[in-house]
Amino acid sequence: MSKHAITGLTRSLLTDGRTFGVTCSQIDVGNAVNDMSGHRVTGAIQADGQLRPEPRMSSDEVAKLVVYIASLPPEANIPFVTVMAGAMPFFGRG
Repeated sequence: MSKHAITGLTRSLLTDGRTFGVTCSQIDVGNAVNDMSGHRVTGAIQADGQLRPEPRMSSDEVAKLVVYIASLPPEANIPFVTVMAGAMPFFGRG
């Protein structure tokens, strides 16, 4: 499933679930330290075509965000949020 498909699903859930008090959140996660992001330390292709290491954030920060969103009262929601390392060289790259 593509990122665009997830966004469509999120929007549908937000619209269709409103009548029933159902909310949802889409959390777009940047480079977090995990088993799948190790190659980012050695280098990733940048917007200028060069291979450079990329900063990563702690996975704990992502977990804290999930806990915060889950703790919101039913009348509040964060439909979309992006969390990423503060020193990312190029915002918006997937």
